[in-house]
Amino acid sequence: MLRFWPTPKQHLPLAASREPETLFLPLGVGVQGLPGLFSWAQCSHKDHSARPLPTGMRSSSRRGAPTFAYARHSPLVQDSKRFLSPWSKWSECSAKCGQTGVQKRTRSCLAERLWGVHCNEATEEGRLCIGHVCSACNITCPMGRVNADCDACMCEDVTLHGKVSLEDGSPAADARVYLQAKKLKLLTTADNKGTFRIPGVCPDGKNTLKIKKAKYATAAVTVPETNRRNLALQVQLQRSGKPYIVKSPDDKARRVGQSVALCCDAVGTPVPDRYLWYHNGSLLDPSIYKYKNNLILKNLNRGQAGEYFCKASSDGGSAKSQSAKLAVIGRQEAACDPQPQSHLIRLPHDCFQKATNSFYYDVGKCPAKTCVGKLDKGLRCKDNVAYCCGAAKMETREISCNGYTLPTKVTVECGCKKCTETRITVRGRATAADNGEPLRFGHIYMGNKRVSMTGYKGTFSIPIPADTERLVLTFVDRLQKFVNTTKVLPFKENGGAVFHEIKLLRKKAPVTLESTETNVISLGEMEDDDPIAELEIPPDSFYRKNGELYRGKVKASVTFLDPRNISAAAVTQSDLNFVDEEGDVFPLRTYGMFSVDFTDERGTESLNAEEVKVHLDAAQIKMPEHLQEMKLWSLNPETGLWEEEGDFNLEKSRRRKREERTFLVGNMEIKERRLFNLDVPESRRCYVKVRAYRSERFLPSEQIQGVVISVINTEPEPGFSSNPRAWGRFDSVITGPNGACVPAFCDEQNPEAYAAYILASLGGEELEAVASAPKLNPNAIGVPQPYLNKLNYRRTDHEDSNTKKTAFSINMAKPSPNSADENNGPIYAYENLKECEEAPYSAAHFRFYRIEGDGYDYNTVPFSEDDLMSWTDDYLAWWPKPMEFRACYIKVKINGPQEVNIRSRNMGGTHPRTIGKLYGIRDVRSIRDSEQRDVSAACLEFKCSGMLFDQDRVDRTLVKVIPQGSCRRESVNSMLHEYLVNHLPMATNNDSSEYTMLAPLDPLGHNYGIYTVTDQDPRIAKEIALGRCFDGTSDGTSRIMKSDIGVALTFTCSERSAAEQSIFESQRNSGQQSIVVPPPPRESPAFQRPLGSRQIPQSRVPMRGQRPSSY
Repeated sequence: MLRFWPTPKQHLPLAASREPETLFLPLGVGVQGLPGLFSWAQCSHKDHSARPLPTGMRSSSRRGAPTFAYARHSPLVQDSKRFLSPWSKWSECSAKCGQTGVQKRTRSCLAERLWGVHCNEATEEGRLCIGHVCSACNITCPMGRVNADCDACMCEDVTLHGKVSLEDGSPAADARVYLQAKKLKLLTTADNKGTFRIPGVCPDGKNTLKIKKAKYATAAVTVPETNRRNLALQVQLQRSGKPYIVKSPDDKARRVGQSVALCCDAVGTPVPDRYLWYHNGSLLDPSIYKYKNNLILKNLNRGQAGEYFCKASSDGGSAKSQSAKLAVIGRQEAACDPQPQSHLIRLPHDCFQKATNSFYYDVGKCPAKTCVGKLDKGLRCKDNVAYCCGAAKMETREISCNGYTLPTKVTVECGCKKCTETRITVRGRATAADNGEPLRFGHIYMGNKRVSMTGYKGTFSIPIPADTERLVLTFVDRLQKFVNTTKVLPFKENGGAVFHEIKLLRKKAPVTLESTETNVISLGEMEDDDPIAELEIPPDSFYRKNGELYRGKVKASVTFLDPRNISAAAVTQSDLNFVDEEGDVFPLRTYGMFSVDFTDERGTESLNAEEVKVHLDAAQIKMPEHLQEMKLWSLNPETGLWEEEGDFNLEKSRRRKREERTFLVGNMEIKERRLFNLDVPESRRCYVKVRAYRSERFLPSEQIQGVVISVINTEPEPGFSSNPRAWGRFDSVITGPNGACVPAFCDEQNPEAYAAYILASLGGEELEAVASAPKLNPNAIGVPQPYLNKLNYRRTDHEDSNTKKTAFSINMAKPSPNSADENNGPIYAYENLKECEEAPYSAAHFRFYRIEGDGYDYNTVPFSEDDLMSWTDDYLAWWPKPMEFRACYIKVKINGPQEVNIRSRNMGGTHPRTIGKLYGIRDVRSIRDSEQRDVSAACLEFKCSGMLFDQDRVDRTLVKVIPQGSCRRESVNSMLHEYLVNHLPMATNNDSSEYTMLAPLDPLGHNYGIYTVTDQDPRIAKEIALGRCFDGTSDGTSRIMKSDIGVALTFTCSERSAAEQSIFESQRNSGQQSIVVPPPPRESPAFQRPLGSRQIPQSRVPMRGQRPSSY
């Protein structure tokens, strides 16, 4: 209801001095040519006077003589002010300059439920006003003439025809077209085919149109300059989204007085146009630092050290970059701590050290952190040369062993040097979640670019571009058997390869729908349980890509990932994260995700669907607080982030199967995106500290990097944490030099509100968790009591010994700030991520470990294959190039009743700097042939010949193959022998108990019994070479040793008595490990293991003739 209210009586004609009257006008009806009622603007006349028109009278104004009919309004209800808000300010006047217009004000009812009793008063008032004084128009038109508003040129004989489409080519129905003037002016709206027609727009190359549609970025297009009278424009709208950071600032180190440039970059639609920089969480004043996406800091002081990040913003939202650490040291201060850290290496089995009572030796290590090196002139976003702390001085030490001395290089001083250049690779295997069927020859996309394909067995290998912030890959099945799967894969930022198992959801068989009828599709098919939700598709809701209504039969394939099925957690798309309005990344708790595929009856044309309703069964939401927070999301396949599609409204009752049900109802359109999620943003977050080790000794020096730690957040049944009702989140991280911090939901009030299953894998091999039965051992698990009991730690075989031992479950009890026992790990509050990442080894943490095989590696120059940054540029380095790793193996056959330990001793052969010096030792035990009782074989690694680190000249490695015990060389592969004879020099072989050769320079093959593989990661190179060696082929792979195929050397070994067994054999045969390990100074004594306590679990011992799964 709108009431016209006169101005104060002193401004009114005498005839108008009567009580207020009400004028009723239909919505959108103008008064004497005035614009529609709800589009009127504010009056700019100085006194904003209104001229009332009494009932039944005419009143003349300067601009005309309008006639208005008034209706008397009922008296005000007493004390109505109690139920009505104050009047708003008068709106702007709708009139153009010098003309009469209308302005209004409003108020609202404060008691809507009592509207009929207390709120039947007017809630809108209007009054007349006169527009501002007309000013002279100073626009000059090179074409046409100035329009009446004096804000643009118009050409009456020109017509513009346009078409607006969406990303997938479908029409952008109802898109609004504006003219860019002093203020945006709505010209027209596109029809249901996305077309529009605008007469009078001058094609002078200066007029700009803006096209807007909800959920899409505003498109701006300039009308081209031309003499034609009929123009055609085509515009494609891009879906609007938040900015996406593609480049975060780099960690840098500077000295006091130097300068630095920190840079970030973001993309998005619309393009980010605003950047803010923060130092240690505080905003840097843009007026002082004058930054955009680059931050320049000159004449640095120590107070400017710390963490920096940028925030990019657009009309679509904001996004924050990762933080960069800026270190600022004094002008004369050492760039690195010269004192090396303690680092223990394991010695060979026949090299026990009586002085330390152990098989370990401290060789020292320099942490590879950023340091201040030589700077180039000018400020750059990325330094031309990156400098890291590394070994500045090494000494050779001689270690006394059983009958020989072992040289080793020890780091004695650290310094700042060029960082080791590495390459990053992601490898893996894509298979079906239900039966392991491989995704054969599937396409892999990074954004919109196809970067690779899967092989016949579903395997893939992808080099990661430099400066990749977030690796988002989409796996597409060309045969359409599997749902397109988008994964966010963690990788090793310091170089090397990580192996990922990609599980794919099989597409549900299509059903046939009638497009002219209402169709209902259930989401979720758990036995003895109702569907989680339903899709309701009204009649005539299907459209072709060109916008035409589709009538006919529809093939519909809707595949639902049900969180009530715990085994389906690994199929989760992306990493279930979204970006909020402030640009922070937050996790989602899923109640199910579904993929939608609609096609015509022949299955050749993809169809869109509009006005689709989602009915989510409220009974399936066990946490009441989630009812109000539930939203519908869609996946952005380029960023791997979920974006909000819409809210849900509570529908009190909806009759279904003769029962009253309560549903959350949401609306959606199915167009460009076909993957949706029913999710709740969850703020109750924590981190779990996890470390992986090479053995049950749990030494800090034996931690493994590159292990994929995965967590499945579960919602347990009340009182039964081991029997989860549903899972809500799946996430993965990679272990670094200090373990990993795994994100998971937690609760401070109720420890059992959330639980988590945590598992670890390395190269497809599952690592073992510490046992929880028959009794909890806090020292082994790594978490002290009583916190361990509160967390309810259980390995997966806790109740059934036949179950795999490769995961554990815990209650996600958020640590209490008032408990000292709970504030040293392994659970950390979300805001304490830095504390978790930097936690010392002595802090509580959960543990995984590998089952040790019968192999041993020793390098004279210490190097960790998990950490490529530990590579040292030394002539005796086993791997000469840190960006290319070449693995070489020789296959040795043993005739004899026992398995035999075989050693390769690798020394410099022809290079003047290394001749006669040891590169390293490799030990391996032969594996019994499953079909021949007295035959075994081994694949023994040796150092490949080739260039050394300086790339100046090659070295033919002198390799000695030495079987342990009473063995005699029977034969040498004839092709290998011929090759060595033809490639001099030739090594002498006077001792028939061993074999010596100068390793071949060429990558030979199975016909020679030599297996060579080159890769960017040493573990991958070794794994592939081992697989070929076991198989006895140059292109196959096997886990079963084939002892008669592709052999290089054959030895016959006689049986020895137990008294003659080597230390290596006696340890293995007894199942005991007589190794005493001295704890390093920084280890907690509580985590030491008792002497000889380890036995290899029977369930994890490889079968005869089978090699263990390794990386």
